Amino acid sequence: QVRLVESGGGSVQAGGSLRLSCATLGTYSSYTYSSFCMGWFRQAPGKEREGVAIIDSIGSTSYADSVKGRFTISKDNAKNTLYLQMNSLKPEDTALYYCAADRRQCIGSDLTDADFRSWGQGTQVTVSS
Repeated sequence: QVRLVESGGGSVQAGGSLRLSCATLGTYSSYTYSSFCMGWFRQAPGKEREGVAIIDSIGSTSYADSVKGRFTISKDNAKNTLYLQMNSLKPEDTALYYCAADRRQCIGSDLTDADFRSWGQGTQVTVSS
């Protein structure tokens, strides 16, 4: 398993921005880290966990419709770190955000199935109106 730690959550007003980070405990070569399928998921109180964004080994990305055009997933292979830039935040973005990783190629259902072996502990994002 890959050990993951999220940071960067907080409280912002609607329209604001936050940048989440997901650091990997332990060191992987850039080549190895780049091969991971990685993603961001979120869970609001009383709701099921939902996929937010996925990034594959060649940097291709996919997003939930609710965040397209506002959120950007990226990763720095040399730093073994995954990011989620969140702009134009809305109150409905309020949730606990998790990063996830698996040492495999991404598949088309990753955003919905969330079948990842490794998960972080989550970081809270609260957006007020």
